[in-house]
Amino acid sequence: MHTEIGHNIEEAAALLRAGSLVAIPTETVYGLAGNALNEDAVLSIFKAKNRPFFDPLIVHTHSIDEIRKHVSEIPDRLLPLMERYMPGPLTVLLRRKSVIPDIVTSGLERAAFRIPDHELTLSLLRSLDFPLAAPSANPFGYISPTSAAHVYAQMNGVIPYILDGGDCRVGIESTIVGVEGDAIIVYRLGGLSLEQIQSLVGEVRVVSESSSDPSAPGMLTSHYAPRKPLIIGDIKELIHTYRDKKIAVISFSERYDVPHQYILSPSGDIDEAAKKLFAAMREMDATDADLIIAKSLPEGGLGRAVNDRLKRASHPL
Repeated sequence: MHTEIGHNIEEAAALLRAGSLVAIPTETVYGLAGNALNEDAVLSIFKAKNRPFFDPLIVHTHSIDEIRKHVSEIPDRLLPLMERYMPGPLTVLLRRKSVIPDIVTSGLERAAFRIPDHELTLSLLRSLDFPLAAPSANPFGYISPTSAAHVYAQMNGVIPYILDGGDCRVGIESTIVGVEGDAIIVYRLGGLSLEQIQSLVGEVRVVSESSSDPSAPGMLTSHYAPRKPLIIGDIKELIHTYRDKKIAVISFSERYDVPHQYILSPSGDIDEAAKKLFAAMREMDATDADLIIAKSLPEGGLGRAVNDRLKRASHPL
């Protein structure tokens, strides 16, 4: 199969209507999209990514009214968040109608819905009479793509079309929320910060532990990982500990004397660091280093989500 990169919404829509897969741009990461109401199309997403069937997918559409067509209810507590941050890096877990196939939710009663804040993909969604199921457009467990080139490097020959919408401006996956009882739960930290959520709805509970039996997308313990070992800790100490190895460093703003380094934000900007995290992982993974060393970011704002991705990407030697 030849994989084409382009900007043609009509071509992307025709492929999706025919049951094929298309990589789509969003403000967070690129998604691997198929008709969410077509079980065969959704099955092909899992196969293309080599993704386990117990890891549910996110359903993308273009409006809250469209979401309402596919759910039995929207809890009142979630409406302020949805009205403020949709479109945006927010995903909500809602009790689905039977029109959403079990394969999308891994059999769970709730489905994850989001409205991407990217005009090209919103235009595509408006041209379709079905929503799109779309996890990140990369092989399962590897670093999420934030450009069309990232998708092409790993999905060339697997899918027919990549809709090129430029570099993702957020660069880290959406924040997933839902309601349990009277509480708003954050199931995955992401591109919408806890501060933004709490300023609108008050205190929330964060499900910080990862799971091998996830209740929402992106909760698996090991995920977003480069192929080289990635170790988190004090960078100076780790450089000394592994001084007999070739080291690549991903740092927030500091520079180190190592063969390979990616500085996420020379000015110390958390949002810039989040935007560049996955690109940094890819670039350091492509070097001849034996291992990658990184340090956690400050926990404020999107720092929590960056640290969550680093933790899931890391593993001891």
